[in-house]
Amino acid sequence: MIYDRYPVSPGHILIISNEEKSDYFSLNKEEQSELTSLINLAKEIIEKDRKPNGFNIGMNCGAAAGQTVMHFHCHVIPRYKGDMDDPRGGIRHCIKGKGYY
Repeated sequence: MIYDRYPVSPGHILIISNEEKSDYFSLNKEEQSELTSLINLAKEIIEKDRKPNGFNIGMNCGAAAGQTVMHFHCHVIPRYKGDMDDPRGGIRHCIKGKGYY
């Protein structure tokens, strides 16, 4: 786990695989299970220094999904009231026009 060098918000953490894996789907079952614990640990670390109002957890799998670093990593992004005008739709905004329904 490391803090993102280009954070989306203060406290943004990356969980990175120790072995070279391309994305979430290349992790074995044990690694996928361990990821849940690591996400919870990242949340605890963030909450020690920050007071987020929510979180986005994200993984880009493949170039078509926006992955630019072809080594598995999971983003744990703290969210804060007022960090954007209307956060409704969250991750659905990754494709233009699909965030609102």
